Amino acid sequence: QVQLVESGGGLVQPGGSLRLSCAASGFTFSRYAMNWYRQAPGKERELVATITSAGGSTNYADSVKGRFTISRDNAKNTVYLQMNSLKPEDTAVYYCKCNLRGRGYWGQGTQVTVSS
Repeated sequence: QVQLVESGGGLVQPGGSLRLSCAASGFTFSRYAMNWYRQAPGKERELVATITSAGGSTNYADSVKGRFTISRDNAKNTVYLQMNSLKPEDTAVYYCKCNLRGRGYWGQGTQVTVSS
């Protein structure tokens, strides 16, 4: 079965960095685009970044452009989100997602808290 497991979240001070990982299993990872979303308390879940199957193209929400970088290692079935220059408004639960055969699959999420 499809499984997505995020890790790497935590508490970081403003201006700091974190790298999130999402380990995938149960499908041919290298064939599918991958996405990172986030959901802050009381807000809608929003798309943060997308990467194509081979990693040749990426897209970002305006709010994270220039600070976050999505990447993937198809040999390790893992997608990453490098987050730099973190701000308090980046505080959220971060999820990875893939779309397989018309259905969306989500991980359980990892909490990122940016606070001094």
